Amino acid sequence: MLQRVCTWARIQLITIAALTFAAGCAGDDKLSPSSESPTTTPATSDSSAAAVPADSSVASTVPSDSLAAVPGDSTAVVGASAIASGTQPGIVFGSWFMTAVDLSSVHTGTLVGGLISPTNILTLLSGARAKGARVVIKLCMGKDSYVKNSDGTFSFTKWKALVDRYRTVNLGSYISDGTILGHFLIDEPSRAERWGGKVIPQSTLEAMAKYSKQIWPSMTTFVRVVPSWLASASISYTYLDAGWLQYTHNKGDVTKLVASEVAAAKNKGLGLVVGLNVLDGGDGSSGIRGTLSGKYAMSASEIKTYGTALLNQSYACGFYNWTYNYFGPTYYARSDIQAAMADLSTKAKNHVRTSCRQ
Repeated sequence: MLQRVCTWARIQLITIAALTFAAGCAGDDKLSPSSESPTTTPATSDSSAAAVPADSSVASTVPSDSLAAVPGDSTAVVGASAIASGTQPGIVFGSWFMTAVDLSSVHTGTLVGGLISPTNILTLLSGARAKGARVVIKLCMGKDSYVKNSDGTFSFTKWKALVDRYRTVNLGSYISDGTILGHFLIDEPSRAERWGGKVIPQSTLEAMAKYSKQIWPSMTTFVRVVPSWLASASISYTYLDAGWLQYTHNKGDVTKLVASEVAAAKNKGLGLVVGLNVLDGGDGSSGIRGTLSGKYAMSASEIKTYGTALLNQSYACGFYNWTYNYFGPTYYARSDIQAAMADLSTKAKNHVRTSCRQ
């Protein structure tokens, strides 16, 4: 009887921790990144940027163990030795906003943003390291609103102030052993409607990457935008390491698209992270409604077809799905989706181990 009570308590603890993390991350990027499209809207300087106000609520409201393995949970360390950061074969296969409890020999990575703070990030990374995970970190508190001017445009000043909070945090060992895959600088800079009607210029992205490298010289820098948009500017990228192709069915032939983006990335000396928008990127054949009106989650067949095409590119340096929050836990629990994810994870493990720093 006592054993059943203890087991039930552990299940409740795991569930609460997962729901807390997912709820917090749901506010990170509420806008689904499913409609990414380049824009030619001219950019403006960040002359109106104001210093970011101190966020006194972060440390007190964010759980310090959101990514940590739950004590006594026998599933928390399954496969950890097989996916250790320093010896993990191939490239990472993960999803946005997973906790360490969710990570496994199939899902070997996560992307976190809104729930990390200078006071809890080392605990979070320690929990991820215990699972052998490779984590992409977003250091500007997740929501776009934290890095916007009053007119909705991007504020480089506010972004720098948020990143500066981590200057005294020793991330070195997590960078060197691969637990931190890289620094996610900003999401969808090419979407003018997301940034007050003005894109974030490519030159600003390079400046952001330079700022990050001044603090952490060996930490890889990413932006989630296709390399072809990055390549549309004449600048040379010295500090920005990689672009990102997140596929949805309405972007056309996946094989042709990824080949084109690989060529653009190579032309600019950039790495390339790939992945699928599994919750909003389907063609409707799954019958599973997405997070946005008129959008559908991908079917298992779509996941395998699109994902295989992406992973057939040896240039890809990582694979991340959007996203595990919203209704992700229910979706990921489907047997057909699990099988498709396991198939892609195996392909990722067999993929040549490619660096995101080209």
